[in-house]
Amino acid sequence: MALPDYEAWAIFAAVARHGSFTAAAKELNLSKPTISKAITRLEQSLGTVLFHRTSRKISLSTAGRSLLPHAQQIAHDGETAMEAARDTTHLLRGQVRMAAPLSYGLSHLAPVIAGFMTKYPEITVDVQLSDARIDLVEEGFDLAVRIAALPDSSLRAIKLRRIERHFVAASAYLERRGKPEHPSQLSEHDCFIYSNLPTPEIWHLTGPTGATVSVQPKCRLRTNNGTLELASLIAGHGISNLPDFLIEEYLANGQLTRILHDWHFEPIDLNIVLPPSALRPARVNALVDHLRDKLR
Repeated sequence: MALPDYEAWAIFAAVARHGSFTAAAKELNLSKPTISKAITRLEQSLGTVLFHRTSRKISLSTAGRSLLPHAQQIAHDGETAMEAARDTTHLLRGQVRMAAPLSYGLSHLAPVIAGFMTKYPEITVDVQLSDARIDLVEEGFDLAVRIAALPDSSLRAIKLRRIERHFVAASAYLERRGKPEHPSQLSEHDCFIYSNLPTPEIWHLTGPTGATVSVQPKCRLRTNNGTLELASLIAGHGISNLPDFLIEEYLANGQLTRILHDWHFEPIDLNIVLPPSALRPARVNALVDHLRDKLR
């Protein structure tokens, strides 16, 4: 019985991740012909086409999409075994890919990553910042930092801390338009809507007695990034609700004022999210431990 072509499976995973033979060759430090021959060899052994090729691009075939998770697992297990061997020398190296929200990444994650790079000079870090939800396994990420009430899934989650969201406005706006005393009054005010909420146009709030209310705010600004709202908030153009890490500085210096103190959204958490497998390269565990220590 012939052994599986582990190298070809790992190369398949790399090509699928990059969508390019050239980029995969660069990452793996192999020649482009070697990459092409490995894919051809794997396709012949499987009796199916993995990629559709044109002069301009490649794309996964139906069979390729169905087989990709197996290739990713093979590549992952191989990297984990190599990392375990390196552990014996106490030298961690290689790349860790992580995703994080844009605003939080810029305001809080950046110095933490800098500290990690100082601590582990042989580990390279690929950080992708976006407020869009990404698929860790399909897109080849080792971990993600997420701010959300996580749905049940096969992903592993490590809760770091609770994130509080507060209603805020500038004093100039409140002096001009008045301060709302109940969420129902938000329909009469200019509000900023964060479009990545589950129901951005309808706000579901819980009050001091546990009573709930759903309101449809009057939209003056709609965006998928909370940081963008800050300049317009400070300029007195409306009311928004934002996570504590974005507004703590502006509350402290008086540029923004909290309102509707007793009303809040469903709680959300700051989480580290990991693929389902309990086996991870030691370099990934090192970053997880560093984030857990610094972001709590």
